[in-house]
Amino acid sequence: MAEPIRVVVTGAAGQIAYSLLYMIARGEVFGKDQPIVLHLLDIPPMVGVLEGVVMELADCALPLLVEVKPTTDPAVGFKDVSAAFLVGAMPRKEGMERKDLLSANVKIFRTQGQALDKFAKKDVKVLVVGNPANTNALVCSSYAPSIPRENFSAMTRLDQNRATSQIAAKLGVPISAVSNIIIWGNHSSTQYPDAGQGKATVNGAVKSVVEAVNDTSYLQGSFVETVQKRGAAVIAARKMSSAMSAAKAACDHMHDWWNGTAPGQFVSMGVFSDGSYDSPKDVIFSFPVEIKNKQWKIVSGLTLSDFAKTKLSVTGKELQEEKDEALSVLDSNVSNL
Repeated sequence: MAEPIRVVVTGAAGQIAYSLLYMIARGEVFGKDQPIVLHLLDIPPMVGVLEGVVMELADCALPLLVEVKPTTDPAVGFKDVSAAFLVGAMPRKEGMERKDLLSANVKIFRTQGQALDKFAKKDVKVLVVGNPANTNALVCSSYAPSIPRENFSAMTRLDQNRATSQIAAKLGVPISAVSNIIIWGNHSSTQYPDAGQGKATVNGAVKSVVEAVNDTSYLQGSFVETVQKRGAAVIAARKMSSAMSAAKAACDHMHDWWNGTAPGQFVSMGVFSDGSYDSPKDVIFSFPVEIKNKQWKIVSGLTLSDFAKTKLSVTGKELQEEKDEALSVLDSNVSNL
């Protein structure tokens, strides 16, 4: 049996973690022969709930789960972890401006960045799920200077899974028959779900999604809008935000980061932009990536339509604004110290 690895999940008493912890402990992320020590980090008011989660994990009798450490202390939560799922964040409340939301989350992700910097392994893989995920990941990285910034990413895999599911349903094929659907930009309503590079196997033949769907107005209209607004639609129906699907997407994201992607397969990850595809540099921007030996690489040389370029420009502008707002919050926090 391999040596156990330590994995932290923040917001561990919450809805997403409730599905996520079970998937990780079952071996669906790091492999069926990889023992796990789970660190469950949450805020003091959630301690009682956390105890219940620990009981349930024990009652699952999971062979790979060596130990569970519930804690409210970031020093304990991030100690020697190889992977971090940062799920806990301040949710947007009614009447809250984006600046208020950024301000609340800057404080959370500053603390977590500092704890990662001090206590986690230097090759830790950090996945930010809590929204606004892209900018939270940027803040977190800026407070963990000793960890390479390519080790921080934001989750857009849920959007990719949503988009892939929409295309598969439209074509009447299984999910496994559709690949390389891309999410560009921010995990927000400005993101651009792009089927332009997608492939689909229809009646045994591999075609481009554009050719198979053969409906530009759909691909540039209701397909994009459905994916952009899917989170709100789930809240309207369930009266709570996406949890099971978000947990599954977090597992997919970390699984591929850890184990690599199949040749020719792209996955969407929010990563530090190098300016590819005219995106603003040094924001966390979702790109198609290929992964090998735990290292992601932005897929280069894709041809984008004018429609796609317009959409990338809009989401890039929003990310630059969010970054500027977050930095101004950081500056004002520093001057208040």
